[in-house]
Amino acid sequence: MVVGDASLDIDVLVIGAGPGGYAAAIRAAQLGFSVLCVDKQYVGGVCLNVGCIPSKALISAAHQYEAVKHAAQFGIEAGEPSVNWAKVQEHKNSVVSKMTGGVNALLKGNKVQFFSGEVMFINEHEARVFNEQESPRYRFKHCIIATGSRPIELKAFPFGGRILSSTEALSLPERPQSLVVIGGGYIGIELGQMYAKFGTKVTVIEGADTILPGFDPEMSRLVAKKLASSNVDVYTGAQAQSAEQTDKDVTVTFTVGGEEKKVTADYLLVTVGRRPNTDGELGLDLIGIKLTDRGLVEVDDQCRTNIPHIYAIGDIVPGPALAHKATYEAKVAAEAIAGLPSKVDYRCIPAVCFSDPECASVGLTDAEAKAQGYKTKVGRFSYGANGRAVSLGAAEGFVKLVADAETGLLLGAQVAGHEASNLIAEMGLAIEMGATLEDVALTIHAHPTLGEMVMEAAEVALGHPIHAIVR
Repeated sequence: MVVGDASLDIDVLVIGAGPGGYAAAIRAAQLGFSVLCVDKQYVGGVCLNVGCIPSKALISAAHQYEAVKHAAQFGIEAGEPSVNWAKVQEHKNSVVSKMTGGVNALLKGNKVQFFSGEVMFINEHEARVFNEQESPRYRFKHCIIATGSRPIELKAFPFGGRILSSTEALSLPERPQSLVVIGGGYIGIELGQMYAKFGTKVTVIEGADTILPGFDPEMSRLVAKKLASSNVDVYTGAQAQSAEQTDKDVTVTFTVGGEEKKVTADYLLVTVGRRPNTDGELGLDLIGIKLTDRGLVEVDDQCRTNIPHIYAIGDIVPGPALAHKATYEAKVAAEAIAGLPSKVDYRCIPAVCFSDPECASVGLTDAEAKAQGYKTKVGRFSYGANGRAVSLGAAEGFVKLVADAETGLLLGAQVAGHEASNLIAEMGLAIEMGATLEDVALTIHAHPTLGEMVMEAAEVALGHPIHAIVR
């Protein structure tokens, strides 16, 4: 809904319409405030348009293609499949269109005004919103800044031509025959592995000693093993030096173990992190918003900045740049504006990588728990011992629970394997509610399901598993 004759006074100005922004706008409207939400690009933000959703649509398509190729193991003779890349992209675009349409309907249904354009602060209580057609000036009582982030661009590898950010990598006109990925974090692995499943020759260059830094090393090793079996070349402890483009390909020079190497591919994808959108013409410096040395907005436990009526959420504040974190903070900020006692508690924010196998983690790893002074008890259960996983042809992976050895209190959980992204939710709830290993073990799980492995892992930690041998 475009702002027309609306009053120039508004209760809450929300800057950004990504997962944090639109959620903040909707929650504020539910609490009885008049709300204006502004975004210069698109409703749904990066996540919905050029991030989480389109990438998962392509990853799902890649899984479907791979499933057809291996259908013979289930007795299904489907013949040799082929990829119609234009239709793959059409599928991705239809998913994005449906989801953005849904968010637009939610904003309209909650009577949130939406303005497509940019924002520039005039002072602490006024801002101008503008596009090519109009530039109204609004006075607001409260503001929630949710401007998100953008891919980090390396000086030696400027985006353009055959050097891509994750945004361009999602909309290539053809399926590349070869691809180099700089950055073995979750974005690089997700997109690199997706293209590898479609038959692209992929090379990953990662500066750390392992891919997926930040995840449990056992999980990273499992994904690395899968990448190797898919003919993906992975170089860890490697440093990318330069790139030379032609109109047909790009050659990347990098060093690993003191040796210089070169690799030529159709495209180079650079995924080395994201930068907060706190610069530019928004004018945070004009009104005195405090930033960290990394350009992040300093906030308290209610997402309030140093200016009490202005809040900040999502990728522009400290913490992991995750859509679900932004949505969580959005509700806290809106409720804080309403005077409710909502505060952030990041103990149970799950992290998920849609790699193959999927990796998901919540709470503390065993190493993190020990570093915090806990004496731990760990229960690990293999996918290979689960009937549902074996029947799905997905026997690779494990469920791991980490608990306080003295109290049995669940501290963290890691899952690597089929549907890990869904399985992690139960463990997040268990940690949030203060469940013990015994609580989880005594919860009856349906058979045959993947969820049983959570119960089985708890029984392993307690020392009396039915479907595993304690050594």
